[in-house]
Amino acid sequence: MKVEANKVVSFHFRLFDEDGDLIDDTRDGAPLPYLHGHANIIAGLEQAMAGHEAGETLRVKVQPQLGYGLYDEDKVRTLEHSFFEPLGGAEVGMSCQLEDDEGNLELAQVIEVSDEGVTVDGNHPYAGRTLDFEIEIVEVRDATDEELAQGRIEPVSE
Repeated sequence: MKVEANKVVSFHFRLFDEDGDLIDDTRDGAPLPYLHGHANIIAGLEQAMAGHEAGETLRVKVQPQLGYGLYDEDKVRTLEHSFFEPLGGAEVGMSCQLEDDEGNLELAQVIEVSDEGVTVDGNHPYAGRTLDFEIEIVEVRDATDEELAQGRIEPVSE
């Protein structure tokens, strides 16, 4: 069965950075399932897997525009320390949820704490980066009516 719209695709991936260093790998766990054609994974991967079948492996370089987007300097901002008081203060590396100018929630990471304030970055950690994936398509199956109605696959709880 080929990967196409409304199919559930389960796959393993290994992700390498621009220097060829391994930065993520799913092979020690269960394959990642998604509903093809519903924008549940980055566009570059979804496009690359279309037409392939279970058992196939492929190498895919995903440019930022089809991955996690270009790096946006406007998503880096400095907040007052008081914002973090309810959280017990801010530390570099901690994550927090912020509201953007349109009222949408975004996840941000603290990248600097100084006397002037707390600098956070709302960009995805892989924004602006070309990503090199090694993909193994494990299974392709028809989606259930429930999966189609939801437009996604419910995460498996352990």
